[in-house]
Amino acid sequence: MGLTADALISGLDAIAAAEPAMARALEVAGYPEPRIRPTGYTTLLRTIVGQQVSVAAAASVWARLEALLGDGLPPDALLAADFDALRGCGLSRQKQGYARSLCELVTAGALDLDALPQDDEEAIAHLIKIKGIGRWSAEIYLLFAEGRPDIWPAGDLAVQAGLHKILGLDARPSEKETRVLAEQWRPHRGSAAIFTWHCYNNPAL
Repeated sequence: MGLTADALISGLDAIAAAEPAMARALEVAGYPEPRIRPTGYTTLLRTIVGQQVSVAAAASVWARLEALLGDGLPPDALLAADFDALRGCGLSRQKQGYARSLCELVTAGALDLDALPQDDEEAIAHLIKIKGIGRWSAEIYLLFAEGRPDIWPAGDLAVQAGLHKILGLDARPSEKETRVLAEQWRPHRGSAAIFTWHCYNNPAL
């Protein structure tokens, strides 16, 4: 499961104790709510289905796919499904390719989502073997589903924009700058990431 409320609070308190700007932002914005998703195949498949579409559109496609394939979209059922049937549910050719890549890795035993490497970079390397799952999607999975405490999706524009506000920077930092700025927050960068999203649209900051 993802980072619990207690883990978030503990991580942010540790950062705030050493970073006055974070302490000020925390006082204004308060603690964020946890972001928790289930571990496993279904969460990654939902990530693929939801790419580049609204939350409502993704939910509609998912509901049609479940009506066709069954709850949770079992990998064997998806692999056996006809292209046109999946397209009729709203799954594009590209996303079908991504979904089949995930299903094939899972059914072949080449991707064991219950036993990803403990090293975060190694775990990311395993996840990006799936077509359609890039570094950002892998990081979000490890943070929201596995609750890994030091995941830092520095390429996320909202993380960069949130950091811009929290630290009072002159401009939104680049991905490289975002990585450097957060080095001092190890091993609590996952809590920091969730806080940047929390602050991103907060008008009080």
